[in-house]
Amino acid sequence: MDSLQLMLDGFRLVSAPVNLLCCFIGVVIGTLIGVLPGIGPVATMAILLPFTFSLTPVAAIIMLAGIYYGAQYGGSTTSILVNIPGEVGSIITCLDGYQMGRQGRAGSALGISAIGSFVGGTLGVIGLAVLCPPLAQVALNFGPPELFALILFGLMMVSSLGGDSLPKALLMTAVGLFVSLIGKETFTGFNRFTFNSITLSDGLGLVPVSMGMFGISEILSNVEMAAKQKVIKTDIKSLFAWREWIACRWAVLRGTVVGFFIGILPGAGAVMTTFFAYWLEKRVSKHPEKFGTGVIEGVASPETANNSATAGSMIPLLALGVPATPTMAMLMGALIIQGVQPGPLFITQYPDLFWGVIASMYLGNVMLLILNLPLIGIWVRILKIPYALLFPLITLFCIVGVYSLNSNVYEIVIMIIFGLFGYILRKFKYPLTTFLLGMVLGPMMETSFRQSLGIGRGNLAIFFQRRFSGVLLCLVGIVLLVSLVLSLRRQKRKFVEELT
Repeated sequence: MDSLQLMLDGFRLVSAPVNLLCCFIGVVIGTLIGVLPGIGPVATMAILLPFTFSLTPVAAIIMLAGIYYGAQYGGSTTSILVNIPGEVGSIITCLDGYQMGRQGRAGSALGISAIGSFVGGTLGVIGLAVLCPPLAQVALNFGPPELFALILFGLMMVSSLGGDSLPKALLMTAVGLFVSLIGKETFTGFNRFTFNSITLSDGLGLVPVSMGMFGISEILSNVEMAAKQKVIKTDIKSLFAWREWIACRWAVLRGTVVGFFIGILPGAGAVMTTFFAYWLEKRVSKHPEKFGTGVIEGVASPETANNSATAGSMIPLLALGVPATPTMAMLMGALIIQGVQPGPLFITQYPDLFWGVIASMYLGNVMLLILNLPLIGIWVRILKIPYALLFPLITLFCIVGVYSLNSNVYEIVIMIIFGLFGYILRKFKYPLTTFLLGMVLGPMMETSFRQSLGIGRGNLAIFFQRRFSGVLLCLVGIVLLVSLVLSLRRQKRKFVEELT
């Protein structure tokens, strides 16, 4: 009964005109970003983060969360019409979605994508509301050793799944952790790695670094790869293919369950979630040989999964204070900037914010369903905007956004430096996501580590004397060992293929 009352309070909070407007702006921008190839939700949230500082914490998080799950909706449009995933979670949709478009069934594919996304997102939010509070109660028993072990486990999971090369992923995690050390030391106040710079004494800010690494580097990469694509024309009237929708109802439900529970795992990400949902659907299908030729279940299951995963990925952030994905790391950074610390005490200390975000996700999914079906024609026209016009505007937003933080020109320089750094890393296929997670979690990891040493009087055995932290550290070792073995096997297989 208390949860129902809190949910009603959340809806009452979201119904405020400012919060409703922020929710609407978030889902519209998210859908647009999902439609535009090459600009992901992480880069968008980084670019728009400075513009949320004047908002209340509730309005700011509602808008940023709307961008996140709105991008999952929009990414399917380009996958189906252009055969280019607008968002990484829509990569697998290209297989059957584009083939359906070529067969004149693009309307059916776009329709089931919107319906599946709505069902997956809605059921995922219900799962978030049910599972997050009890998990947070369990996490209240965590001490610094447990928190340190949990953060280390999350970083290891993300690194092991963060790219084709485990050494590269681990290196980027280490670089992110090092960058988080720049500035004043937490316990003594001494400056570290600042070179007597006033700007660096406050540390490298999340906003200029993330806008550079994900915004500027994304722009440079996409300008380099800009190319014209053929857009499939589709009849909007064919969107309502009721018989096909009913036929794949079980695919939608399976995609919801798979997406939600895999989304909870640190490092799983939208790509793994959608690939697993597609693989499962193909395995249970009576005609698996037809997948890849324009099967509607091949669109319904992954599109449902990537939207239910957005709700699942918020559980470890809000209940444990550990982001499962780079987007959640960006959302965590926004919460911290607003003076809100995610973690076990989040729900009890900020119940209005927690239930307001959940209520906004319900309303946001309804808005997205209403918006996406009639506005598909507009999104298709937006696809024709030349990159030469689009990316200068994004660059301008980045510069204005960073400068508006502290009116500090040096932060623009930091953004440009990390933009070039990120561009070079992309060229050599180093994962940027593990860097961001390392940078966001670094201060919390350092604090919990030093507090643990204080509890154990300098003895590292404290981490193994506590049951939960000991189990997690053993799992870290197992994950590292398994990842190294798999990485060596991949390298060996690649070497044999090159010889033959």
